[in-house]
Amino acid sequence: MIKQRTIRQQEIQYLKGVGPKKSLAFKSVGINTFEDLLFYFPRTYLDRTGLKSIGSLIEGDMTTVVGIIHQVSLEGHVPRRKRLKVALRDKTGFMELVWFQGAGFLEKKFKRGDALAVFGKVGFFNRTPQMTHPEFDHLSDTDENGNQLQNDYELFNTGQIVALYPLTEALKKQGITSRILRQKIKQVYETLNGHIQENLSIDLIRNYQLMPLCQALKETHFPTSKERLNQALYRLKWSELFFLQVLFALRQKTQQKRHAKVFEHVGEFTQRLYAKLPFEMTDAQKNVIREIRKDLKSGIQMNRLVQGDVGSGKTLVGLFAMMVALDNGIQCAFMAPTEILATQHYLTMKKMVEPLGIEVALLVGKQRKKERENVLSGLSDGRINICIGTHALIEEGVAFHELGLVIIDEQHRFGVMQRKKMHEKSLNPHMLLMTATPIPRTLTMTVYGDLNVSVINEMPKNRKPIITRLRYESEEGTAFNHVAEEIQNGRQAYVVFPLVEESEKMDLAAAKESYERIKADFKDICDVALIHGQMKSQEKDEVMERFGSGKTKILVGTTVIEVGVDVPNASIILIEHAERFGLSQLHQLRGRVGRGEHQSYCYLMYSKLSQEARVRLKAMEESSDGFKISEIDARLRGAGNIMGTEQSGIVNDLKIANLNEDLDILISSRNAAFQLIEHDPELKKDGHEMIKSYFSKHYHNKSILADIG
Repeated sequence: MIKQRTIRQQEIQYLKGVGPKKSLAFKSVGINTFEDLLFYFPRTYLDRTGLKSIGSLIEGDMTTVVGIIHQVSLEGHVPRRKRLKVALRDKTGFMELVWFQGAGFLEKKFKRGDALAVFGKVGFFNRTPQMTHPEFDHLSDTDENGNQLQNDYELFNTGQIVALYPLTEALKKQGITSRILRQKIKQVYETLNGHIQENLSIDLIRNYQLMPLCQALKETHFPTSKERLNQALYRLKWSELFFLQVLFALRQKTQQKRHAKVFEHVGEFTQRLYAKLPFEMTDAQKNVIREIRKDLKSGIQMNRLVQGDVGSGKTLVGLFAMMVALDNGIQCAFMAPTEILATQHYLTMKKMVEPLGIEVALLVGKQRKKERENVLSGLSDGRINICIGTHALIEEGVAFHELGLVIIDEQHRFGVMQRKKMHEKSLNPHMLLMTATPIPRTLTMTVYGDLNVSVINEMPKNRKPIITRLRYESEEGTAFNHVAEEIQNGRQAYVVFPLVEESEKMDLAAAKESYERIKADFKDICDVALIHGQMKSQEKDEVMERFGSGKTKILVGTTVIEVGVDVPNASIILIEHAERFGLSQLHQLRGRVGRGEHQSYCYLMYSKLSQEARVRLKAMEESSDGFKISEIDARLRGAGNIMGTEQSGIVNDLKIANLNEDLDILISSRNAAFQLIEHDPELKKDGHEMIKSYFSKHYHNKSILADIG
């Protein structure tokens, strides 16, 4: 008899009816073995008990209807005003499906004779039931030659809950439908004869009331009831999140073994900085500083993430952490993602701490040779106390006398290896990561599960909410009239244009053309300047210096001003083609104003809006809460897409858990994982063998990151 392990790891091409050609399509979606097929989860379900026949529909019903497409017609002569009508029939009658947006594109998705499931709100027009812009799922498909494949229409009238699977173009080209996937999964399940290896201990299954893995997989693919399906999904989501949290628990254990400099006392630098502050810090800032102080005197390397909305005062918190380091005779490094931001931080911090006798230096890629050599010399002999820079800080040849604290600003814009190189500049320096991109709670626990997290959730008392106005492009004149008013009142303004890689040349040309127009319009009023990423560093610095000093009143630019630019006198920002920006990016841009005592304004100019763009812009208009905005952003784009570098990989590897919906499951599995590693960090105790085996197989590559701060 072939061992079950051998069958589980059997290549998918050897499953009856697959073969070498179809196996390539399976492998393109991560199905390499028999076992992988069992973990290819449905994207949705259709429940016969939730379906209604067309003849039984009532006005206002929110329901699912299954039928056969009878007719497809595109109506109207004006391209942007065409509407698509699809007639759907079942044994009890006909209904009409209508789309007013994207009609031409959607027409290609429907074909007479196809089986279709639609969900939406029922209305009536001329006594005919109708759904406008319904959600839809194809229950039949065609192969690459356009031939009709088997459909699931009859299956939906059997009273079953039926799984529908993600179907990529590669699968469709090989004629692989949801029906065929169900057949192949059933084949594998019966081949394994129920001998599917459990990956959780008996104690965990009992203590957290989880369905055994074998049953959970069967119920997920072939549900026998809604209740059993929900139990199965809970189990699979729980275990998926559990193993991710085991990874973080192990990383944290590794970090806790790293001894670091003990910052024993708070001294003159900290006290003098606090005494010269012209304002009172918020309670949130004070709390975060206390948390950092506790880390710094623990003797264990600090690994802390500070989250704070735009303008909440993260930089000041970082500055106080550096003062504690300097009180203990230790050097600090502050790394920012762009030269503009690094220079901004350098100028701000230099102004605040040089009067205290602290030597601050700037290290960026494009510096004069003599200036760079002077900085490198000062770092190595200890003359320079704080060095602020970009990636230039991690280059070879940059050596510190005694580096003990590293602060990384907008850390999601740096990769793991870049942080690791900064970490290697000294022996276990304390690491403080900062981000002005508020992150949903589930994402924080999933992406930064091994870090201690602090949140600055309070804005300075003198900050006035930014008034945000959504305006169509034809109203641009009114918006610029407001810009002129603000300039005449002594304020300054930003005008921002999108710049994306796919259309960079056209975007930049449009920005330059608009700059010339704005410059001409305001020639008798004020100085207008242009800034963009293709300018030389010295040019950008000169432009920013003039704007920062108030000589330039209007700064026209691309998204190089997105993060960190701090000009308190700027009170109005006009964002052109706002529909092309992401939600988090819009929030960051808006944060360039409202940094002083004056009432500030943000105009979101748009030309045409998709449904998603409308949701984005309305969210901006209605809320200034970065954490609320980040939740909406995660729902719209998917959690993985709002992260950067390797973090998004962790999130996108999730096969079944949904970080927007599964907070309770995440908290439960996280508690279990951290308790497990606390009591058995090497997973050697009885009953933990299967946990260790599964973790080693699926998380080995990720666990190598455990030694990175």
